[in-house]
Amino acid sequence: MIALTIQNVVKRYGKLETVSDVSLNVKAGERVALLGHNGAGKTTLMKMVLGLTSISAGSIEVLGAAPGSSAARSAAGFLPESVAFHGSLTGREQMRHFARLKSVPRGVADDLLERVGLAEAADRRIRTYSKGMRQRIGLAQALLGQPRLALLDEPTGGLDPISRQDFYQIVEDLSRSGTAILLSSHALTELETRMDRIAIMSRGCLVADDNLATLRRVASLPIRVNVTTASAAANAVATELGGMRVNGHSVELTCQQDEKMAVLGRIAAFGSAITDVDVAPPSLEELYKHFSAAEREAP
Repeated sequence: MIALTIQNVVKRYGKLETVSDVSLNVKAGERVALLGHNGAGKTTLMKMVLGLTSISAGSIEVLGAAPGSSAARSAAGFLPESVAFHGSLTGREQMRHFARLKSVPRGVADDLLERVGLAEAADRRIRTYSKGMRQRIGLAQALLGQPRLALLDEPTGGLDPISRQDFYQIVEDLSRSGTAILLSSHALTELETRMDRIAIMSRGCLVADDNLATLRRVASLPIRVNVTTASAAANAVATELGGMRVNGHSVELTCQQDEKMAVLGRIAAFGSAITDVDVAPPSLEELYKHFSAAEREAP
């Protein structure tokens, strides 16, 4: 089932077009990362999905409903990039207020505070919370009512490494329960193993939309191979493989995907002279730069 359908959507402010003919679907249980530089159109697109910004052309459906409609609002949860809450309220009071707005039992709000790691701070005033704690309150309110579509804009900002791991476990749990997730982030290294698809925007256009393996194949960027050798063999290995010596006993080289097995075979032929091999495919950051640059260079 498709939870979110974005079809040929355009957003204009006078003569300025900030979103240009974007089409994107997110299925139930699917995790899609929405990437792009500041001003690429990511947040504008999310606001159109939420019905907070009008659509200049094209169409959007949230579980078959129009953006901003009662059905769409009840189906969606949203965590904005910059969360703001009433500082004089406690975390529990703020969450119970949101629960009333969503017609959710207040016990659910208490459970969500525990789920995001704020049970012990639930009765403290929000003005005493750190940025990371306020971000967790934002995540908790986005989960009220078991949303079937979760829109998360820079959700890990202000979170420490452990809290980031906890956050992505929540995302995994939501996905398994059938919630469709559209997540915008600049923290690219976090996303490589945690998203089902990568959608990249540049200057208002969608320039890539596929899983990581397919994007790597399309981009045809080189694979990096790092070979650790016995010290005496480093020169011979570097000469034979055409690589560059690093740190005395390591050799670095690159190859294309279809050359990888042949290169590994040549490395294996050195036998005990090789002590370790590390193969690194193009990172998500490299893919992001590649597809963004390709759009900028297009006529």
